[in-house]
Amino acid sequence: MMQSCSRARLRSSACLRGPAHRPTYRGPVTHDRYGNDVLAGDWRKPSRGRAVEISADLGLVVEEVTTDWCGEIVQVERDLGTVTLEDRRAVRRTFPLGPGFLLEGRPVILRAPQRASRQAPTRTASGSVAVAGVKARVARASRIFVEGRHDAELVEKVWGDDLRIEGVVVEYLDGIDDLGSHLRDFQPGPERKVGVLVDHLVHGSKESRIAQAVAKGPHGRHVLIVGHPYVDVWQAVKPSSLGIKAWPTIPRSVEWKRGVCQSFGWPHRDQADIARAWKRILSRVSTYADLEPAFLGRVEELIDFVTQPGA
Repeated sequence: MMQSCSRARLRSSACLRGPAHRPTYRGPVTHDRYGNDVLAGDWRKPSRGRAVEISADLGLVVEEVTTDWCGEIVQVERDLGTVTLEDRRAVRRTFPLGPGFLLEGRPVILRAPQRASRQAPTRTASGSVAVAGVKARVARASRIFVEGRHDAELVEKVWGDDLRIEGVVVEYLDGIDDLGSHLRDFQPGPERKVGVLVDHLVHGSKESRIAQAVAKGPHGRHVLIVGHPYVDVWQAVKPSSLGIKAWPTIPRSVEWKRGVCQSFGWPHRDQADIARAWKRILSRVSTYADLEPAFLGRVEELIDFVTQPGA
């Protein structure tokens, strides 16, 4: 009896919690304070978009985000890693290159503009057509002799590229007085020609007498001696290239190079001073245009002679 009463109460209770007390389905919730899906889309993407790297070209107008400074790029210091912006009031401020800028509202990373690539020269210092990628030729048996170190350095600076392609070696003699003995040791011939560049080769000079003796000697057919009218090869450099009107006139009683240095106000006490003076002069020579025509023609003549077929 007790069991049946309990079941009756349970049934009665269940009836009281029947359909009238069940939650009513009212359709989908239209408002969710946590959002529909916090992981929907790329939640890591900045609201302004991802920063892109651009070149900090002059004239570009950008905004620095931490200071809201807006201005035109007027200077970029590659070594310092900075960019200078000028605003509409012509006031300038400098900032580090890198992130932290806006271009038309979008984040950018400024980098220094790339240096313009140097194009390969189309001409050598001597004015010849430059030949790219050509290896130096194996040295010919023929040679060019010049009087001294300064002559050789000047020839190398202007004609070096041409001589390497042609395989021509330039040797300096420390003076012309021993030219005969140098030629006897070298033994010029049809396949071993020698071109000689002589300073101050003028009529009646010691140099002209030496040249005449060689021409009449046993090797004369295979030796070409040419010269320029200048006291020293220094004078082959145009005065305008040195920023002077003319080379100074030096008395015969004064050693010429020391007199030139003294006239220019340069040190001239010893040979080291003379060497430094020459380096100073040579540094002003870039191409054949810095040299006197009387010198240019003689060097070209020698190169042609020692590069003839069979040389």
